[in-house]
Amino acid sequence: MMKFHAAVPASFLLLSFSIPSAGQIFDRNELFSDVPAMQQERVDSSAIVVRPALTTEQLADLYMVRKDYREAAQTYKRLTDENPRNAVYLNKLGIALHQQEALTLALKYYERATKADPGYADAFNNMGTVWYQRKKYGKAIKSYQKAISVRKDMAVLYSNLAYAYFGDKKYEQSLAAFHQALTIDPTFFEHNGSRNGSILQDRSVTDRGRFYYMLAKSFAQAGNIERCIVYLRKAKDEGFKELNNAKTDPAFANMLKNPEIQEILTPKPVESAQR
Repeated sequence: MMKFHAAVPASFLLLSFSIPSAGQIFDRNELFSDVPAMQQERVDSSAIVVRPALTTEQLADLYMVRKDYREAAQTYKRLTDENPRNAVYLNKLGIALHQQEALTLALKYYERATKADPGYADAFNNMGTVWYQRKKYGKAIKSYQKAISVRKDMAVLYSNLAYAYFGDKKYEQSLAAFHQALTIDPTFFEHNGSRNGSILQDRSVTDRGRFYYMLAKSFAQAGNIERCIVYLRKAKDEGFKELNNAKTDPAFANMLKNPEIQEILTPKPVESAQR
């Protein structure tokens, strides 16, 4: 019998869990085109809806959308028992357990998913997220790199790799990974992406000032001045002590004439002591 924890971590970001439609709503005008107007007014008050029963997977997905992770895990477990080589089911079971902080058990199912399908990048990514949360950044990096080796076109994988490099204090590698994520999808940080709920992210970081400065630098390299300003200001608000490095960093060279950038990089005047 499987045991689950009740706590749900706040730092997880599950990307766009969507449920396939379980029913179809027919066009009333099309259905009643031959019905006289008076009769049509009577029948127009309600649509004809056909609702077939949910499949087991749809039911489990619905539990996930509702954040009923215990019920979701139990339902996915039935699916994996019936389909032990289905990587998608194994990965989804891992996510349902992951959301309950049952990380050891979640990792087990992610690993089973990668063995069932060595080309399933989502499961490799989620293994990396387990290691990231445990602050085992070296293992997280290897997992994310494995995911990228089979799917080089997913911005989220490079973003996750960048967070792991940052946690490991490998700042140049982190910057390069963020830059690659923005190269693939310049609007990546404006949305969560969409992989039908099969990928997790953990965006928790320490040294937030440095982290925001690095994001500002990534956006500067990408030529996105608006987002550069946003994150440079955040770095300043966090009290990042190396903010003035932007004045001599080539990445910011084309941004320095912007009035908002100049304002951010101008030190606040020291108030004279009151007499």
